[in-house]
Amino acid sequence: MSLPKIVICGDIVWAHDELQQMLGSTTEIVRMDCQSRKEFLDNLGPNGKYGNVVGFYRHNSSADRIGIFDAELINALPETCKWIAHNGAGYDQIDVHACKARGIRVSNTPGAVDEGTATTALYLLLSALRQFSIAERNLRTLKWKSGLIPAHDPSAMTLGVLGMGGIGLHFAKMAHALPVKKIYYYNRSPKKDAPEWAQYVSSLDELLEKSDVLSVHCPLNERTVGLIGEAQIRKLKKGSIIINTARGKVIDEAALIKALEDGHLYAAGIDVYPDEPNVNPKLMEFRNVTLLPHMGTETEESQRSMEVRALQNLVDYFQSDSGKDLVLEHRS
Repeated sequence: MSLPKIVICGDIVWAHDELQQMLGSTTEIVRMDCQSRKEFLDNLGPNGKYGNVVGFYRHNSSADRIGIFDAELINALPETCKWIAHNGAGYDQIDVHACKARGIRVSNTPGAVDEGTATTALYLLLSALRQFSIAERNLRTLKWKSGLIPAHDPSAMTLGVLGMGGIGLHFAKMAHALPVKKIYYYNRSPKKDAPEWAQYVSSLDELLEKSDVLSVHCPLNERTVGLIGEAQIRKLKKGSIIINTARGKVIDEAALIKALEDGHLYAAGIDVYPDEPNVNPKLMEFRNVTLLPHMGTETEESQRSMEVRALQNLVDYFQSDSGKDLVLEHRS
């Protein structure tokens, strides 16, 4: 009897030994080596290299060659395909509704990215408050403190956390340790294990009105595209700060730029963009904006943990026809 086939679709950088230990003796491991979407689709037939595949390990790097896992690609997968183990907390590159219609379940890697992304948000918070990125650029061009305006201490700031999942909670704990003056958060519902110092508010508007700093940690889906737009930004106090380590499309970039231009926002810290790796050149013009090239999970420890957790989801499927990291849309 042949072993079930899994396809490694994208990079495994750190967990090569774990791949063999976890799945080497129980599955046929095939690496996706196509250089185009057409070549990939052509190899999904019964006699193709990826025919009869049961599960995918997927990394976003595969999109460079075969594109995202949209409805066209999902609908071309063979009937044998039952699981896509995505490496990453955000899974907006997979059409989860098309998967559900085909009976293909999707998992992600929550928890594995918490520390890496939260420390990125913390850096952006401190840099935006204290103007550290401006100061470093000054020093490198021998301008010392030229052009710096009065900065702010974290202890004077009320922090609003939009999305108190694993990353949001980890970040809130770090910010509380600084400390910040007060922490509010908004979720679909109150978080059961939220610390007593993090106060739940029942609406996004209330969060915006109370916050000096808004840190965005919600996933990208059809409900959150443009969630923070012109109206929402204007509900923030004049002189507020926005931090985004979630997804670029959660914030209306044009509205963000307008608020920076007219001084409604004191500063911003951005790690994610609507059209990565392209960045709006207007953002480069603002000295008070700290920009990073999506550095949230760029650590060896985070990436290894993400790889292992994605592989574990495949192991769980083969062992129990289930997995603890099913994406929200597939839990009902």
